[in-house]
Amino acid sequence: METNTLDKNTPAVISSQQIKEIIEKQRAFFNTGGTKSIKFRKQKIKALKKEIKANEQAIFDALHKDFGKSNYESYITEIGLVYEEINTTLTHLSDWAEPRQVATPLTQFKGASYIHRVPYGVSLVIGPWNYPFHLAILPAIGAIIGGNTCIVKPSELTENTANILAKIITSVFDEKHVAVVQGGVETATALLAERFDHIFFTGSEYVGKIVARAAAENLTPTTLELGGKSPCIVDKDADLKVAAKRIVWGKFVNAGQTCVAPDYLLVHEQVKDKLVSQMKAVINTFYGEDPKTSGDYPRIISRKNFDRLSLFLDQGEKIIGGESNAAELYIAPTVLDNISWDDKVMQEEIFGPILPVLTFTDLEEMIHKINGRPRPLSLYYFSRNKKKQRRIVEAINFGGGCINDTLVHLGNPNLPFGGVGDSGMGAYHGKASFDTFTQQKSIMKKATWIDVPLRYPPYKGKLGMVKKIMK
Repeated sequence: METNTLDKNTPAVISSQQIKEIIEKQRAFFNTGGTKSIKFRKQKIKALKKEIKANEQAIFDALHKDFGKSNYESYITEIGLVYEEINTTLTHLSDWAEPRQVATPLTQFKGASYIHRVPYGVSLVIGPWNYPFHLAILPAIGAIIGGNTCIVKPSELTENTANILAKIITSVFDEKHVAVVQGGVETATALLAERFDHIFFTGSEYVGKIVARAAAENLTPTTLELGGKSPCIVDKDADLKVAAKRIVWGKFVNAGQTCVAPDYLLVHEQVKDKLVSQMKAVINTFYGEDPKTSGDYPRIISRKNFDRLSLFLDQGEKIIGGESNAAELYIAPTVLDNISWDDKVMQEEIFGPILPVLTFTDLEEMIHKINGRPRPLSLYYFSRNKKKQRRIVEAINFGGGCINDTLVHLGNPNLPFGGVGDSGMGAYHGKASFDTFTQQKSIMKKATWIDVPLRYPPYKGKLGMVKKIMK
């Protein structure tokens, strides 16, 4: 996932001393136990939802200023997902937080065993620029429902959204509970120099390694939501009309600046030409003959990212799109043909509206090829064949994905979302968020009316009995 959270050209707007003071306030508040009441947690996220609703238009305006995003796209990819998360949490939080009894072995007679979910303490959430509202506030909700305090560091590249995010959070939360800290590399570095009890980072693999190294200094538990080259596979028996619509939508929503977007297309050579033709028609239907004039097609976040993406436009053959305009940070929905696995566009996550197309004929060879590359955050497979669907899911290691669709697994709060290996560690959404921001505390309660002497010395003559029990 591309991010410039640590862009060295961005000045800090808060001092290291101020950061220390916020952390001290939050640690003191956490130690009072004030965050641990389930009633308090629910009240706060209800208030958060109410404040977001009151500021919907301001969020729309901010995202349009930062990206040129339409209100509809902003709602379904940013605001609506937050509402879904809050609703799910309010329904289930009490059950999630209830101590869970587990079986106790006979050797511990008479005892009862429980797992308590307890908060870590002071947490840090570092958000990315590509979905600057949703991907900053969803982890923060996880921290809150887990009973933690939280500092949120939004991306400095989406200044308008960061400002409205700060306004909303400040209206709902005292700084000693949840605070927003804005700034660039100096701010991020100052935050990472402090001791937190949990760090949640969404961004690129490169910056993720910086975060992980900083966290290691204090042995801080860390969740890393990264990215990678997520394949989209279309087999010869797929419904091409449906596949074309769902691939085009999944790839070009947010102008391709989505960590789970299809990064490259692997299509069976027998149906490649027909699929590409269908996709071209779909792009025209979605965005018109000139997507630059469409109110539904966003822009690239910065000139730096525009220039990086422009280099990919010179690779292979542009069979759809390819137009660009630096002044407007516009790159058309683009499909590249005649691409090899060794081309530069296949060496890093694209994170933009450019889709390379490769072909395959043998499913097993294709699986072997994907497994020889870093593990992707997502994978999408289009096929009507249930046996092949099962083979893809079981044979390839990836974070999550869809059969016969793209992106939509992200919108189900009942599905944990996260990567594996190069694409991240840990997961969140729904109960997975609660689990991520809480520790499992194991407790065994023992009766005192009986005290089995088998475990105590002297041990002579007791081994046979132990072997009968622990066998």
